[in-house]
Amino acid sequence: MMLMNKKKQILPLLLSCALLLSCAARKTTSALPAKKSVKTAMQNVFDWQVANPVVGNVKNYDDWARSVFYSGIIRAYETTKDKIYLNEAVRWSESLNYKLANRYRHADDHTRAQAYLGIYAFKKDPKIIAHTKAVYDSLIVDPKPGRVEWWWCDALFMSPPVLARLAEATGEQKYNEFMNKMWWDTTDFLFDKEENLFYRDKSFFDRRSPNGKKIFWSRGNGWVMGGLVQVLEHLPKSDPNYKKFEDLYLKMAKRIASIQQADGLWRPNLADPAEYTNKETSGSAFFVFALAWGINNGYLDKAAYLPIVLKGWQGLNEQVTPEGKLTWVQKIGSKPELVKSEDNQEYGSGAFLMAGTELLKMK
Repeated sequence: MMLMNKKKQILPLLLSCALLLSCAARKTTSALPAKKSVKTAMQNVFDWQVANPVVGNVKNYDDWARSVFYSGIIRAYETTKDKIYLNEAVRWSESLNYKLANRYRHADDHTRAQAYLGIYAFKKDPKIIAHTKAVYDSLIVDPKPGRVEWWWCDALFMSPPVLARLAEATGEQKYNEFMNKMWWDTTDFLFDKEENLFYRDKSFFDRRSPNGKKIFWSRGNGWVMGGLVQVLEHLPKSDPNYKKFEDLYLKMAKRIASIQQADGLWRPNLADPAEYTNKETSGSAFFVFALAWGINNGYLDKAAYLPIVLKGWQGLNEQVTPEGKLTWVQKIGSKPELVKSEDNQEYGSGAFLMAGTELLKMK
């Protein structure tokens, strides 16, 4: 009898402990990080990367890699209003005379203008966007199909946000019309409707991993989502294609959220995490950015997606050294590959800053 009574006393106690642990777990996965900690993390990554530029990125063909860093820097200024970010973006942009890189038809060489348009929004000096406008004007009068000109999915990050911001800055909707035609032809070509992910380019349509699975590059899809949310920010909601962009975003967000790994990050091959089991922070940072943006703008259910975002943000921060170096960034490439712990690239730091800006906006 005494044993039965003890069991009756212990059972409610165990249930209470389990409930407390469950509540604590939910609190841990839904508690926002302190704004100060997010700002500090951003500042550390910014400081280290500015002090340690990737030497190869001065070459024209790798210009985009540095340009993405400055896309993140100008976004950090837009969110924090900290002049250290604006001053660095202006210094870099002025060193380039606010001109695009040399391959005028190549989307990679349009990426610089993301920073230019951000600076223009504050300074309103027409000289800042004059060359960008001239380049796109020349493309609009001599267009090629999206699948020809933007034949790799990365292009959907590099050029469309520039066009959407250029239309916003000038009031000329021809830039949005051009962007729409190009975006949707590229999407019709590269988007897998069964997987809700983008192939990097047509060479991957029939390729399979050693495990027999499709190949969807993490950073490639990160590029798409990073570009997609910026288009949604700056494209007028009255645009005939706005709903299509929303639908595409929601499909991709749901798919990306479903394949996050236990450490909060995503693997190089989204469809086959076992192909390369190493961490990868550039694609992961873009996913955290895009998912957090969706919560902040009412597209994603906060209760469902916030734990994913916070887990991702924690996973990213665990890969930042005390000095501020973001590690496990896959090098310049075009497919899932092995990544080493010491690997770093400027676009990874740019994506990290973008992710941080959306964490700062969360309430």
